[in-house]
Amino acid sequence: MQGIRKSFGSVDALRGVDLEVAPGQIMALVGDNGAGKSTLVKALSGVGIADAGTIRVDGQEVRINGPQDAVNAGIETVYQDLALCDNLDVVANLYLGRELRAPERGPAARFLARKKMTHRARQILDELAVRLPSLGSSVGTLSGGERQGIAVGRAVLWGSRIVVLDEPTAALGVQQTATVYGLVRTLSERGVSVVLISHNMVDVFQLADRITVLRLGEGAGVFDPRQCTPQDVIAAITGGNIVSLGGERA
Repeated sequence: MQGIRKSFGSVDALRGVDLEVAPGQIMALVGDNGAGKSTLVKALSGVGIADAGTIRVDGQEVRINGPQDAVNAGIETVYQDLALCDNLDVVANLYLGRELRAPERGPAARFLARKKMTHRARQILDELAVRLPSLGSSVGTLSGGERQGIAVGRAVLWGSRIVVLDEPTAALGVQQTATVYGLVRTLSERGVSVVLISHNMVDVFQLADRITVLRLGEGAGVFDPRQCTPQDVIAAITGGNIVSLGGERA
């Protein structure tokens, strides 16, 4: 994303923001409330169209004027509420809105290809090391970590190259957080680019390969977590010290 701008009336929510994520890289996106994180992600996911700027995937410019454009470009967003249906089972949630129909013609074509969906769902969840009691379990009975795994599995199922995770460990316990950590690392190992939105510096420094800081609608620095401290990042968030990767002033 280069030079992304977005205004709401007289308020400039984004003022020429850049965001770059390499294949298999985990990029943390951090900033205080009102910094522009949500607006930037909405521009990427097609929920809120940017006023100006360019978005490129694999070097090719893409125009994202709606959520389907983002999906077609291989971009999936896992929001904090996960958008799961508690009364449906795991397979139904993975294929929600994209169900496979039985290949038969006539009245039988009205039925879903349940066996095929179940087989593919099991493959994806095994690849992501997501452990569930049963694919037939109602999602409402599962833990927070298991539910996060299903939401990420749904993104991977549809061939996403970029997955945006919005506060993936919010309100999770220690064990469930560890499960999500493993999930994010597995995505990275599969070559998926991950944009991790988080206020939790522990999560950020445990997972991120790089950290992009936004402040008041502008980029406030890009950090290598191996070469800085949480205090350095917090200083950039609050305006105390704005630096870029390598320690140079932005």
